[in-house]
Amino acid sequence: MWPAGAGTKLPCPRDSALRRAAFSGNLTALPSHLVPAGRSVRVFISANPEDTGAERQALRENVYPKLREFCRENYGLEFQNCSVHQQAHLTSLKDSVPCTCPSSPDTCVTSSLTSTPEPQGQIKVIDLYWGVEEDDWDSPELQKSRMKLLEDCLKTSAGPCFVGLLGEKYGNIRIPGEVEASEFEMILDAAIEAKLETKLLEEWYCRDENSVPAAYYLRPKAEMLKSNRNAMQPSANAENEKTWQEVSDEIKKIFKAAVKLLHEKGKMKHSQARRYLFSAIEDEFDFALGKQTPAFLKKCVCYIRKIANIERFVKIPEMGKYMDITGTEPRIIRDPEAQEKLIKLRDEFIPTIVASSNLRVYTSVTHCDMKLGYSQEIENHYIEGLGKQFYEDMIDIIQATVQQNFDTETDTLYDEILQHSSLCKTYASFYEYKCESLNIVHNYILPSKTGHINPLIIYGGPCTGKTLLLAEVAKKAYGWLHEDTGPESDPVVIVRFLGTTDMSSDLRTLLLSVCEQLAVNYRCLVQSYPKKIHDLCDLFINLLNESSLQRPLVIIFDALEQLSENDDARKLWWLPAHLPRFVRIVLSTLPNKHGILQKLRCLIHEEDNYIELIPRDRKMCSQVLKHQLLRVKRKVTSGQQIYVNNAFSKCTLPMFVNLTFREVRHWRSHKDVDESSLAVTVHESIEQLFWSLEKKCGQKLVSRALGYITMAKMGLSEMELEDVLALDNSVMSELNENTRPSNPLRVPFLYIARLKEGLSGYLIERHVKNVTLLVWANRHLHLIAQKLYLQDDNDLREMHTILADYFLGVWSGGRRKAFCLEDPYLNGCLDLESRSLLEEEKHFMEQASFDRQAPDQPWVFQCNPLEPDIFFVNHRKMSELLYHLTRCGKTDDLLYGIIMNFSWLYTMIKIGQFDKVLSDIELAYNYSQEKELKFLASTLRSIKNKVIAFPGSLSAELQQRLLPVVSSLPKLRHLLLECDKDGPKYCSIVPLHSSMDVTYSPERLPLSSSHLHVTEILPTCNPSTVLTALENGSISTWDVETRQLLRQITTAQSVILGMKLTSDEKYLVVATTNNTLLIYDNVNSCLLSEVEIKGTKHGSSATYINGFTLSANHALAWLEASKDVTVIDLLYGWPLYQFHCWYEVTCVQCSLDGLYAFCGQYLNTTTIFHLGSGEKLCTVSSEFSGGFVKFLLILDTAQEMVMVDSEGSLSVWNTEDISSPQLTDDFDCRREDSEVVGIELSEDQSAVLICKALSIELLDTGLWKVAEKFRAKHNERFISAVLSKNGDCIIATMENTSAVFFWRRDTGQCMASLREISGSIVKLVKSSHHNMLLSLSTSGVLSIWDIDIITAMSNIDKTGKPIRSLLLPARGEIIYSLDGSDCVHKWNFSSGFIEAVFKHEGIVEHCVLTSTGDVMVTSDDKSSQYVWHTSSGENLFRINGQRISQLLITHNDQFVVSLCEENASRVWRLATGHRVCNILTTLQNAFITSANTFVVGMTKSKVLAVSLWTGSITKKFCCEDGTTIVNFKLIPDCPDIVVFITSAETVNIWSLTDEVICRRVQLPNNFLKNLEDFEISPNGKLGIISRGDENINVLDLHSGKLRVVHASGIIWRQRLSRDGRYLVYICFRNGEEEDENGAIFSLIVMRLADGKNIGACSLYKTPTFLALSQRHLNIIVGFDDGSIGIYTVVDRVDAALKIKIATSNSRQIFNNATHTSRPKCNSYCFKISVDCLWRESTEVFARDSPITVSDSTESNEATPSKKHNSCYERVCSALETRGHSYAPDN
Repeated sequence: MWPAGAGTKLPCPRDSALRRAAFSGNLTALPSHLVPAGRSVRVFISANPEDTGAERQALRENVYPKLREFCRENYGLEFQNCSVHQQAHLTSLKDSVPCTCPSSPDTCVTSSLTSTPEPQGQIKVIDLYWGVEEDDWDSPELQKSRMKLLEDCLKTSAGPCFVGLLGEKYGNIRIPGEVEASEFEMILDAAIEAKLETKLLEEWYCRDENSVPAAYYLRPKAEMLKSNRNAMQPSANAENEKTWQEVSDEIKKIFKAAVKLLHEKGKMKHSQARRYLFSAIEDEFDFALGKQTPAFLKKCVCYIRKIANIERFVKIPEMGKYMDITGTEPRIIRDPEAQEKLIKLRDEFIPTIVASSNLRVYTSVTHCDMKLGYSQEIENHYIEGLGKQFYEDMIDIIQATVQQNFDTETDTLYDEILQHSSLCKTYASFYEYKCESLNIVHNYILPSKTGHINPLIIYGGPCTGKTLLLAEVAKKAYGWLHEDTGPESDPVVIVRFLGTTDMSSDLRTLLLSVCEQLAVNYRCLVQSYPKKIHDLCDLFINLLNESSLQRPLVIIFDALEQLSENDDARKLWWLPAHLPRFVRIVLSTLPNKHGILQKLRCLIHEEDNYIELIPRDRKMCSQVLKHQLLRVKRKVTSGQQIYVNNAFSKCTLPMFVNLTFREVRHWRSHKDVDESSLAVTVHESIEQLFWSLEKKCGQKLVSRALGYITMAKMGLSEMELEDVLALDNSVMSELNENTRPSNPLRVPFLYIARLKEGLSGYLIERHVKNVTLLVWANRHLHLIAQKLYLQDDNDLREMHTILADYFLGVWSGGRRKAFCLEDPYLNGCLDLESRSLLEEEKHFMEQASFDRQAPDQPWVFQCNPLEPDIFFVNHRKMSELLYHLTRCGKTDDLLYGIIMNFSWLYTMIKIGQFDKVLSDIELAYNYSQEKELKFLASTLRSIKNKVIAFPGSLSAELQQRLLPVVSSLPKLRHLLLECDKDGPKYCSIVPLHSSMDVTYSPERLPLSSSHLHVTEILPTCNPSTVLTALENGSISTWDVETRQLLRQITTAQSVILGMKLTSDEKYLVVATTNNTLLIYDNVNSCLLSEVEIKGTKHGSSATYINGFTLSANHALAWLEASKDVTVIDLLYGWPLYQFHCWYEVTCVQCSLDGLYAFCGQYLNTTTIFHLGSGEKLCTVSSEFSGGFVKFLLILDTAQEMVMVDSEGSLSVWNTEDISSPQLTDDFDCRREDSEVVGIELSEDQSAVLICKALSIELLDTGLWKVAEKFRAKHNERFISAVLSKNGDCIIATMENTSAVFFWRRDTGQCMASLREISGSIVKLVKSSHHNMLLSLSTSGVLSIWDIDIITAMSNIDKTGKPIRSLLLPARGEIIYSLDGSDCVHKWNFSSGFIEAVFKHEGIVEHCVLTSTGDVMVTSDDKSSQYVWHTSSGENLFRINGQRISQLLITHNDQFVVSLCEENASRVWRLATGHRVCNILTTLQNAFITSANTFVVGMTKSKVLAVSLWTGSITKKFCCEDGTTIVNFKLIPDCPDIVVFITSAETVNIWSLTDEVICRRVQLPNNFLKNLEDFEISPNGKLGIISRGDENINVLDLHSGKLRVVHASGIIWRQRLSRDGRYLVYICFRNGEEEDENGAIFSLIVMRLADGKNIGACSLYKTPTFLALSQRHLNIIVGFDDGSIGIYTVVDRVDAALKIKIATSNSRQIFNNATHTSRPKCNSYCFKISVDCLWRESTEVFARDSPITVSDSTESNEATPSKKHNSCYERVCSALETRGHSYAPDN
């Protein structure tokens, strides 16, 4: 089979011809616009601007937004209204050539369950009159732009293309912008003949000899009216406008009269005369509708408005805008000539078109008000109807013409080919490329019969035309080969402009796309494409051999230097030096880039295979320029040619010639030209081009527009550019500096159109994911734009912020953005986000804020809410947002807007971009250093295979892993809430409490080889930086994350004994075996000083430094067996003095303030010195004087000093009076295991941890008593132990083990044992700056553990034994578990914590609850039964005497049934403990009927119903023919109906009341051979049978039909929901390997109505019990480690009922930042004394029991005694609450 994007793709029939041409490289057969068919819709609005303003405004405000929403959701099309939303002040249109950029959608590709539909495009409504001043409506420049855009719409639109709005006004005739000289002089003569004043015409029109032929052009308005021009005086502008209006009317009058005269005399043809006599609207209607096919006219619509008897109201001033009038007051009449033309257009031309086609024409006749004429009310009524009809017509035409491409799969290969084909046509259109090199390439490409074939290499410097040459070759190659090999041949041309797309930048993706294209063209079956690059290269070479004479192959690679370094691509090992006979490869490269040309010369030795492009000579450039100018009917005069020649004498590069052409084509013969008119380099010419645009369009608009295009990661669409500029206050301020801005605030589309026109060919359209983006055609253009517009850091940050806000959708949905005016007070108001605004300030805010009409930016556009997996992906947001957020400093938006956004994660994974997700998270982590991101990345890696196969399970998988750690990583809470909100769309299982153990791998750094040991490790303030010392004397500073060595110090080969950092990390102090302290500048790693340590010592043997410590400004060191401590000043690096002690110094500690030094010595003595003066203050000794002081602790808060001796004994001294400490407490720990390994004071100084070889002790510093003690197992020894940051956990390592152990202090449980894969741990260091743990293994590998993440495991409560049973009361949020121990554990449903433990004398075997859960009855293996009050934990009474086989409680909570196998079973009152009756029959698997009448059970293949009042058997069913009853169930909603299965494989429904079989259903043969479970729905309609296989058997008990549904694995347990709508089951994947987390079990919920699995969730522990709540569908799973998992089901149908997720405590428990500790777990113990003893059929109550009885035979009437009252009342009060309890239901 073909891979995705290649051979398996069946092209859409409409696109098949286009696809074939694109794949084979036949560029001449491709249209000019290479957007796939059906994706680009452009609608041109033709109307008179005077009388349709209200209609067009209503469409813009009310209809276009609805159309945009419809198109985005149903077609992935972006609807763009290109009418501008404001009246922008434009100066002379000739001077203000504004700016453009093609519009394209923000959205991209669709996704479905099996494929990802991709097509995306745009719908654009073009109305250029919006945003243009009224006096410029008839401007020649505007009319020229309108006709050009109209032509584009008619050619390229796949849907509706033309909408005409025609009223009673014909409109003004146009002023010609340019007239040929002969025609103009003829008109001038005719005007003189008609005795018209021609001075005005002669002044305003100027002869231009640069035109071919010579012509007269209309001078710019601003130039002619410059005497009155003053931009700062509105009155002057008004005067100018008035003058221009008069001039305009006079020029039209002259042209009209003269042309009529010439036409009458036959000197001018009608076709010539119409440009002077017809209005713009008639030209547009004629061009759009005149010569079109009926099929084309289906895409056009006309709306005609007729106003009856409008002539009667001609004198009303307001009516002048609705019809053409002539004359002056009082003789104003309707213009008869204009009316005649209107009638011909409206009543003759359009009906003629309708008669021969299906053109949609709507005519509306309205009547005027008798007094007011065509009033506002009448117009509003017409506009309302027009809006509705317009919307319906657009929807109808779009649905009929635009393909809804849900059936078209994503085709990245086709998209890639179209991008390069589009670029090729663009480059080839610059100008007709003619040079000798083209002929050489032509001859090379033609197939030869013999000869040796090598690739052809074209090289040359920048801008020498390599790309233009290859584009021309690619354009013509297909034709050349077709002509040479004959009409039957089918050549293949593959072109790639390397570096222009992501796939063409990397060798692997480049070869893959080329191989796929070759496979499609040569119809080769490639089962799967290789993943290894060398195998891919072999495939590429093999596919080249598929070429033939009839199917020759040409491959063109432009710009080899643009390939990335990956896979050694630039070494060209992959390029075949010898080609098959019918294959040609053409390459281009720069001569001095990456040594590529030199490598090519080593590969290909023939010099004939190299073509060097050198600058052309000046004459050739002049000829090329002349030819280009003649193509646009221009030339240069002889005087101007001098300056052109001068420029070409300095630069003759092809791009320079093209830039020169762009400049000189605008020259006028009467304008002065000098040497400065032309630049002399390419870069200067580009700058000149940009500056000329700034003069025409405005400096700020051009700089920002080009800046945004340049800084965008992949370019911007025309629509995006328009939206982004509207959000830029500096641009809008420039546009509105002379006018008051109106709402909404937008950039006139005319600017966008003209900017694009001014950069035509340089700002090109590139199709990415079928979105048309504006990008630079040449990297030199990009460089110059970057140099001119992207140099200021503040501007860069602001622009990145605007782009980030746009793609975030910050200003969408009508949200107003403040417009900063030149008002300091107002600007101050706008920035006051941190305080509440006054009413006056709010008013200013509203006045200065405007809607910018930015579109909403979801990650996907949802087509149908009920089908969440069918959507269009917003690829523009995905490709741009992260890029801009990382560059504008918006960290929160980066975290919460992207990385922690579930929609982003799901969409990326759904469309196959999992690896891109990981790289984006890594990028965000490098930027923000948030450890939540690192944990999220590792979490996603661990579930990669699962979520790629089943993307819908993403939310449940994430929640299971994130819930346990969210307290330690609080920023993940946002993602959890996102999963809650959006996850149920795809997976209905929502974990409320997860018991999954955190899977965590530390950062690992190899520090040394095995022969070189690490002597010291120091953490630093930077969590990723550590200092390490090796025994060879080198000290290294490492970045753990990047594994980079930052800097290194060598201590002259002396062995390092230890090293320490000062608290500010300014100094690094190192002790060496030379008895010196080396003091280093830690920042610069330079040695500041070296100090020798001296001291008194006993004996002559050599001694080393025994230890040293640091204070803020001092270092204190002492030698072995020395009584002296040397004090060194760190600032100056010299010794200050020595402290002389009584005995040999063993340890030294400084006070936190650095004032005092405490010196521990032998004989448990400590001396205190003043560090500033060196004065000895006092000496104290402990009574345990046999050892020495091993550790000293200074408790600053309590003003205490703690001496710990070598045997573990403690003495505590009060140091409030530092000169006279008082002994306050001592603690004798001298035992055999008393060797102290380490000691640590907790951060809050509330506890001291003492690590000994065989135990760990925790002392409470308030009481100085052992609070907790942990002993090592037999033959195990501790080597180190530390406390977690909050002191809740103990972390320790054992001797000769490679694991780190974590204990919870409150329970003593070992919560985790994390394996260190690099070897046994020899050192454990805790970072005091961060909650990090550093461990060093025997192999020299350093591991850094995040204690926050690991201690999150302590949030998971476990009983320590497998859960055997779970009980849930009918109401309330409590769960009770039995685990085969002597305890019942009470769990909080919301938090998942154990609230209480009920301890029993023996192993608990059975447990039942009242409906409210207030009373619990249990039994153990010691023949005892217990009644507990669950809230207080009190054991109300205890019954001994019989071992219970089953406990039951009636539904009204009044009676308990204790079934026994050996003795009589009993029914007894729960409130009193008194017997009701005995049951002498042994019952198994019993149930109590819902009416509390019978207990139904099995015995010896019989079903018996025993009365709860008498204990007698009242109903019985026994099978005939020797069959036995296999299983039975009661139907909850039918209290007297029993369903049972027999060994004869029948299902029987038995009525207890009538004692008859109501219905019998026969099952298939051998069906019950492996029966495991049997469930009945509450209404008795369905039965679910489990047989231990992979099938779910659904039995319809009414019809007897059996439906088999395949499960996801072998079913282990199943449960039916209380309402019978859902089946919950756990299955395991038999025969499959475990995933990397050991998940082989899955929890699945199936909706029985349609048999669909609506949720699946992996279980990473072995489940031991499955339970469901009785009402809302909550799932509780017990696991083998004694933990439980709690889940809820949120089906879309029931989403409104499931507010529980958002309000659950598991979601809110970490809401409060102050929540730091878990609730305390209470422990309740059983009663020692027995209250009642059962003997056979009687009971005996203890004398001191709270319950008594007078006679067993009268137990039903027994009256409680005085002693009994208290117990009786407590039980009764608990039972009474059943009727008043409104606790939340499970």
